[in-house]
Amino acid sequence: METKSGYVAIIGKPNVGKSTLMNSILGERLSIVTNKPQTTRKRVLGILSDEKYQIIFLDTPGILNPSYLLQKKFITYVQNSVRDADVIVVIIDVIEDPTGNKTLGDKIVNQILDKHKKPKILILNKIDKSNEANVNKLVEKFDGLNIFENIIPISALLKFSISAVVDSIVESLPLGPKYFPDDQITDEHERFFVSEIIREKIFEIYKEEIPFSTEVLIEEFSEREGRKDYISASIIVERETQKPIIIGKRGSAIKNVGKYAREAIEVLLDRPVYLELRVKVRPKWRSDERLLNSFGYNDE
Repeated sequence: METKSGYVAIIGKPNVGKSTLMNSILGERLSIVTNKPQTTRKRVLGILSDEKYQIIFLDTPGILNPSYLLQKKFITYVQNSVRDADVIVVIIDVIEDPTGNKTLGDKIVNQILDKHKKPKILILNKIDKSNEANVNKLVEKFDGLNIFENIIPISALLKFSISAVVDSIVESLPLGPKYFPDDQITDEHERFFVSEIIREKIFEIYKEEIPFSTEVLIEEFSEREGRKDYISASIIVERETQKPIIIGKRGSAIKNVGKYAREAIEVLLDRPVYLELRVKVRPKWRSDERLLNSFGYNDE
């Protein structure tokens, strides 16, 4: 039987629903999702397999104008994902970007669309919060540009028209053998997802700049027979003044992070864990090439 397989880069501005779309398609929560932008920092690979096809999704950081080194690395991840992809999926938030100009008028997005002559699909997300007339105007507007193979209005959160997205991607995929076993849904390891869960809880609990100034490193991950698994993680901040904010009064804030993260990690691993969190200061780590490389933000 002939099969189709290939890589699909999901790109768009911050907080448009890229991670929610991938999670909805896969039926698994691989990418963390919060109501804050810039939640996804690295490209996350998710795999959808069927008897006749295999789609390898690359969920990428939001496209923005970078103001420090870490954000520049975000753009590198996006560009490398598009370079490696067979199909490009562009997402627009019809509420935050009702004309689409914010996304398709962006310099980096335009460079990607102009440079790469690959099948492109446009997703108009969050239509459950818009109205049919506005959505139809957007479809007509972008259909006239002759850039996209298909334009699909969806609600990624409500999983509305998700199957249409999958069908459109499959139609654009090249013929070829599958890259991964059918039962594999990602190439990331447990440590990665544990660190992402902790980072997600930081985004949920803290406000303003704090979540964007933090990184999570897994220092130790030990499976212990007859006992809870032991996980030790460090929460990295940029300034000494941020450390007491992370910890909270009498340790209340970091206890909440630990509690909610541990519960989510146990669901992920399907086994009990003991989670220990520490806070460390690494001045200006978001602009330090050496530290970024040590944290895994390497140019691919």
